[in-house]
Amino acid sequence: RLDQRDGRYVVVTGITPTPLGEGKSTTTVGLAQALGAHFDKYENKVVACVRQPSQGPTFGIKGGAAGGGYSQVIPMEEFNLHMTGDIHAITAANNLLAAAIDTRIFHESTQKDEALFNRVVPLKKGERVVSRSMAARLKKLGLDGKPFEEFTQEDMARAARLNIDKATVTWRRVLDTNDRFLRAVTVGQGPAEKGYNRETGFDITVASEIMAVLALTTSLQDMRERLGRLVVA
Repeated sequence: RLDQRDGRYVVVTGITPTPLGEGKSTTTVGLAQALGAHFDKYENKVVACVRQPSQGPTFGIKGGAAGGGYSQVIPMEEFNLHMTGDIHAITAANNLLAAAIDTRIFHESTQKDEALFNRVVPLKKGERVVSRSMAARLKKLGLDGKPFEEFTQEDMARAARLNIDKATVTWRRVLDTNDRFLRAVTVGQGPAEKGYNRETGFDITVASEIMAVLALTTSLQDMRERLGRLVVA
């Protein structure tokens, strides 16, 4: 609110926990409790913001991330087992991109230039429908000022094909579970994939680059721009 002065912002990070497990979470919750008790008489509010715990450490040797003793978040079970859902959202976004990459490579390997162009710039009621991302691509290629009816076969190929080399794809799928047998997998072994397969694997969700973007972003527009700069191959 504009009629209120800015508050103080304290970041708790990079703490090596004690043998009893007192680390970032316990310190954050305890600090918020102490500040809340101190500032209560001045009618100042204290808010603690902690990141949702990953299910990997929760079901591993580390355990949850709800603090401990009198400085813990309760109910601990709901908090540790995905109360907020942000890790689920990151998992879905990461794997949607992974699926889009493999699908794009597959379609480019099985379709001709004109058919592929008609998919990415569809013709509806006699006019081409150009998405914002495709408009940006056409501008980058220097084709934005050229009428579509004058597009040559080469123009269609340049506009429609990304020509991703499956051997250089670096974007992996993610899962919020410690599953060592998914670290290296081969995808595309079904008969409908027509021989397209490649080696890839799963990382834990909190290691996704999208998680880093979410942590560093300053606004929705900034997040869109950061996601748009991701390198996938």
